[in-house]
Amino acid sequence: MKHGRAAILLPAQEAYLERLLPRPDALLREMEEHARRDGVPIADPEVGRLLGILARSLDARRILEIGTAIGYGALCLARGAGEARVVTLEIDPARIAQARHYLEKGGVADRVEIREGAALDLLPRLEGPFDLVFIDAVKKEYRRYLDLVLPNVRVGGLIVIDNLLWGGHVADPPEDEDDEVADSLRAFNGYLMMHPQLQSVVLPVGDGLGVATKTKPLILEMGGPY
Repeated sequence: MKHGRAAILLPAQEAYLERLLPRPDALLREMEEHARRDGVPIADPEVGRLLGILARSLDARRILEIGTAIGYGALCLARGAGEARVVTLEIDPARIAQARHYLEKGGVADRVEIREGAALDLLPRLEGPFDLVFIDAVKKEYRRYLDLVLPNVRVGGLIVIDNLLWGGHVADPPEDEDDEVADSLRAFNGYLMMHPQLQSVVLPVGDGLGVATKTKPLILEMGGPY
């Protein structure tokens, strides 16, 4: 979710792009209002729309989301790929209950499995392969998420990561403010872009969106190290 208006783009550009977006349906509007009212960090509408597009274009069958919140991302992913099974990870029982409510209203609850617990504990126990992974949880843990999930992403699969510009603080940190999250994301962005198994780009979409495709298997997947 963006950190305030026009955190990345110029105000006129941001307003224009928002006007281009189709009006969301009643359920997405309800969830967006819930997030604004209660300060729940969900994906921006343009990010949700892109998730659906990517899921559909991949004809994804297995999708992983790290960070369910109230189910906004999971709903967009499940709607985008009508045959997909979505596994989503969330540590907060209250948000899990809210997510289940919205996913049932959206008619996709039978294709979405919510696993309760800390992502770093759950990821080592998951079995792949996944066609698409969406990461939107604890920002300072992003590198560990990527390292743990990558062996379970198929070659040619996509990894999408939200909030990589962090309200502009990653690129232009305030002189009078220490931001450990921005520092972590800045280091992560370099790691993402240089990763030898990925081809990646960071886009000025939402609060900064990383999109990476897995280009080759890891040594572990080939039975190494030798």
